Amino acid sequence: MALISLKKFKKKLTSKTFEKFYSPVEELVPDMPEQKPGGNKPIEFDSENQLKALIYYHIESFESGRHLLQELNTDDFAKSVVAPEGGVKKSTFFDAINERGLDQFSYLFEALKTKAVCGLPSSHEELGKLTAIDGSLIDSVLSMYWADYRDNSKKAKAHVGFDLNKGIPCKIFLEDGNSAERPFVDQIIEPGETSVADRGYQSHKLFDQWQHDEKHYVCRIKANTSREILQQYDVKDESIVFFDAKVFLGSEQNNNKSELPLRLVGYRVDETNYWIATDRFDLDAEQIAFIYKLRWEIESFFAWWKRHLKVYHLIARSKHGLMVQLLAGLITYLLLSIYCQENFSERVSIKRVRQLRIEIRNESRNMENNWFVVFLNILLKLFAIF
Repeated sequence: MALISLKKFKKKLTSKTFEKFYSPVEELVPDMPEQKPGGNKPIEFDSENQLKALIYYHIESFESGRHLLQELNTDDFAKSVVAPEGGVKKSTFFDAINERGLDQFSYLFEALKTKAVCGLPSSHEELGKLTAIDGSLIDSVLSMYWADYRDNSKKAKAHVGFDLNKGIPCKIFLEDGNSAERPFVDQIIEPGETSVADRGYQSHKLFDQWQHDEKHYVCRIKANTSREILQQYDVKDESIVFFDAKVFLGSEQNNNKSELPLRLVGYRVDETNYWIATDRFDLDAEQIAFIYKLRWEIESFFAWWKRHLKVYHLIARSKHGLMVQLLAGLITYLLLSIYCQENFSERVSIKRVRQLRIEIRNESRNMENNWFVVFLNILLKLFAIF
């Protein structure tokens, strides 16, 4: 009887902090696309099990899928809260990651992003909706045949949009390491938004197309790009801006002249000149320079995401599985953004992630200690009876 009672208590092992952190996903799960089994056998490790496991992987900053799997089958908290009842087999775990969950994770990412956008404060609203765009290479292994890069080398590339107003990722696409970055701008940016991009996105033809589509841009260009000045504007004394003009870029001789006029802003920081092409004539030149400086936030996001959430430590090998893993990393970041804002009125930081880990661990340990006390009390009562 005592053992049965203890088992009932152990099923209640949880953490209020983890429940609070995970609650935005819990609210969305009922509306998640249904996951159907491939045959007559029921799904042992469903999409929510997958997501909880991968969130736990990122929060605890594990180094590998095997380390995560070991925790899911040995750690009391992970077994009780994260893993399905009865644990999870190695083959079941890796089959699920590589073959299932993409539709469900895509839905949860979009729904959670909408919730985050509504709840997080906005920065730089006077500059309009700003989205930084960049690609990030992911070291792969030779068995990942789809991740073409170079001879004897495999890499995948994540093409990401980052909401500079809210400080969160907003779009992701996954292709091989050789994939061009420019085509993804159209898929990431909506009409009325402003893309913020580095020199790799310079294309005079696309600058024209984006203006036709009412998609704004602030894009650094090469310093030696030819230009035809249509109208030059005054610049302020002692400003970092040294050039501001309406221009055509490129030349007919090189067959790359822009069809529509645009604005070219030049500014200098630490003896480096930056040339910025934009269609934003509604802002002053200093604001254009400031917008481009904000692009660094997506670089900081990539570095933080990789270092602290171990997103690029491969669990999956298939393109499907890697996208599932990346979406889980984005969902974890969105959950952290919501959690940090609701509890501390601040953006994500490693300080708060470490604090979250400690609180979850301490709460689970306290519950384990409580079980032990309860178990002893049950034993004492039994001894008293006999």
